[in-house]
Amino acid sequence: MDLESIPGVGEKTARALAELDDPERALRTGDVEAIAAAPGISQGRAARIARGAIRLEHDDPGGFLATDRAREVYRAVLELLEERTVTDYAARRLETLYPSPRRSRIEEVQAFAADALEREPDPAVLEALEGVEPLREPGDVQVRERCLATTDAERYSEAREAIPELSVEVVEDAQGLAELARGYSTVIALDESFAGVTLEGDVQVRPDALDNPADVVPERPLAFFARNRGRLQAAIEVHRAADLEPPCDLAALEDGLSRLEEDGTVAGDDELDRLTTAVDDLDAAAGAAESVANDHLRQAIREQDVTIEGSDLLSLVERGAGVDSLLSRELADEYAAAVDASRDHLVDALDLDQGEAEIARRAFSDEPTFPVERDEDVISRLREELTAAKERRAGRLKRELAADLADQREGARQLVRDALELDVELAIARFAREYDCVMPEFGTDDAAGEVGFAIEGGRSPLLDEPLEAIDPVDYDVSGVALLSGVNSGGKTSTLDLVASVVILAHMGLPVPAERVRLRRFDDLHYHAKTQGTLDAGAFESTVREFADLAQGGEGSLVLVDELESITEPGASAKIIAGILEALSENGATAVFVSHLADEIREMAAFAVTVDGIEAVGLVDGELEVNRSPVKDHLARSTPELIVEKLADEARDEAVAANGGAPSGGEGDSDPIFYDRLLEKFE
Repeated sequence: MDLESIPGVGEKTARALAELDDPERALRTGDVEAIAAAPGISQGRAARIARGAIRLEHDDPGGFLATDRAREVYRAVLELLEERTVTDYAARRLETLYPSPRRSRIEEVQAFAADALEREPDPAVLEALEGVEPLREPGDVQVRERCLATTDAERYSEAREAIPELSVEVVEDAQGLAELARGYSTVIALDESFAGVTLEGDVQVRPDALDNPADVVPERPLAFFARNRGRLQAAIEVHRAADLEPPCDLAALEDGLSRLEEDGTVAGDDELDRLTTAVDDLDAAAGAAESVANDHLRQAIREQDVTIEGSDLLSLVERGAGVDSLLSRELADEYAAAVDASRDHLVDALDLDQGEAEIARRAFSDEPTFPVERDEDVISRLREELTAAKERRAGRLKRELAADLADQREGARQLVRDALELDVELAIARFAREYDCVMPEFGTDDAAGEVGFAIEGGRSPLLDEPLEAIDPVDYDVSGVALLSGVNSGGKTSTLDLVASVVILAHMGLPVPAERVRLRRFDDLHYHAKTQGTLDAGAFESTVREFADLAQGGEGSLVLVDELESITEPGASAKIIAGILEALSENGATAVFVSHLADEIREMAAFAVTVDGIEAVGLVDGELEVNRSPVKDHLARSTPELIVEKLADEARDEAVAANGGAPSGGEGDSDPIFYDRLLEKFE
């Protein structure tokens, strides 16, 4: 894929996208999270780039949402979908769904949505999804107890590039290796010339080390699994709860993760735990061992009666003897017992094996002294031995675990991707269930005689009402129609319903209705009600916009709410009639809401259809309305209904006042006046 051919992607952005592991996959699947990982690309920009890549693939010219109100409706229905996601990824992924006029794109998303509608939004699955997030690459991994060694400068450069996690040292000979071995737990020599050289410490000659970085630095693959441990465990739980077909062995992956700590170290090995504890507790245990010996000696001295002849004491003093000599002469057995106790305590406290214990016992001398003190050189030697043993053990365990997890990496990535995509599907399924949606039916072609749209049992998702409180609406339009009706009768909400249904259908998604049939539109022009009369400049701009639409509006859906408010009523009727004539001639589908429907019909040069949202009466001062527009019917206005109500009440009052006979006497309401007003509406 030529990245610069994507709408909105220039040379700089293309370079950033090229740094991704698999930019084509990310763009093809709309993986906004992966795209946003490219340098300098925000998540909002990533969604736009993904939409641009989709447009390129389907030769989509864009611009389906041709007006501000059309874009507002799209954002509103998109937010309804996003509100039903669990993960941030799914909400961003939904941003890649947009209304398109291209059949290939619509059918692509319809196939995805059809699978989504089969999903069951199980609460257990939704709960498990809360822990799933896109995988993250680990930061720079640095291993300080291991190093690479070579005598060759070129090999040195190769090593630094291939395995940046380790220090690379240049040595001249085996002596240089030996010196490195004193500073590192493990030295890996890259030159075959060192084969057969015997040195103290863990020195490995591995000329092929650069070919197998994960074996040399198992921390590299382990860091990936360690950083994403919780996310992977959540994805495993999602697959089990949703009974998804996993892309990898879940039991093996779970076992590997259970053996891995969050910091990348290996968990669950008793010997490694023993060595780690011994290293960590060495100083404290040595101090405690000193206390054991000294406490033992103090107690022995308190309990022992020591008798020294004056001549013996004088002799000892003359020879410069001190407490040590006295201990050696008078308390030799007690001192030996005290030292043995300290040695046993050190060995037992650190749980040392036989070889380690031999070193530890040398930490306390047989030569009497008080107070008893550890030999720091011996403690240092013991620390080196324990640390080296720990690192060797950890290294072997890491290599074994890395080998077990090595083949799981791509499967783990797919595991999380599938869980996140499931959240996208479940959001669609939840929306469809909550709004009783169905998949719409598109016509087989775009012939002018085909129905524009036909909605049965539609409920606008934009109404701030519970679904059960919304009256279902049936409405169909072919060509151009005027929609009349009383104030607050539902004309604007009917336009919102049509716009929502058309937008969702062209997104490839289910629509809130019992059944919907429609043609594929090229674009949607939805003009909301204008607030107040426009000034001359704004009026001119509006007329120009409709002029452009009239010239190229074939395949367009035009929804207009009370355009007559842009200027004086008489002029508005003439302008609207002219616009409708042009739209009808060009084969557009249009619905114009207007209180001037009768006047516009009289001025139009063709038989424009007038539909009406009919109020069936007033109940307790409130309109009772049939929300479904009646075809070819000019709806009565609210004033007409009120006058009719007054006329009926006047007649009832007159009959009651005259014992059942009509009356026009003085003081009575005059039905004749109201009847005269009603005649004006005919």
